[in-house]
Amino acid sequence: MKTHRYNTVVQWNADGEGTKNYRSYSRDHSIAVDGKTAILASSDPAFRGDPSRYNPEELLVASLSACHMLWYLHLCAVNGVIVLDYYDAAVGTMEENADGSGQFSRVELHPVVTVSSERDTYAAQPLHQRAHEFCFIARSVNFPVVVAATVKSTVDDVRRAR
Repeated sequence: MKTHRYNTVVQWNADGEGTKNYRSYSRDHSIAVDGKTAILASSDPAFRGDPSRYNPEELLVASLSACHMLWYLHLCAVNGVIVLDYYDAAVGTMEENADGSGQFSRVELHPVVTVSSERDTYAAQPLHQRAHEFCFIARSVNFPVVVAATVKSTVDDVRRAR
């Protein structure tokens, strides 16, 4: 088995009095990886975060979506399916418990894929299941990740335009 390591740095700095008061400290922080632009992050606005910054929950849903997409594009490439466009409006559901803890209960991926030919639509659809089976992130979470994919061809776009 091959092992991969991923090193990240999460950094937070106190403004004023630090965490002296729950309501007053900043949730703003940065996420960095050597040689890459930092991601400005915060907590979800529901938890006193900055809505203009990414939050961990959004990043988890985005990670699942991106991992699925990258596996899907790989599988299409090695199976001769030409993908021209890929769009996913993913949705994650998190449940908050009475004690303030919480957990994700479900993430739904809704990829809409455009392929180059009508023939490719038949080959492209089952590759979503294979991508889901290979996705490192989906295999690592303890909640359902549902894939509700749509595959269309450029021929479909031409028909609708008429």
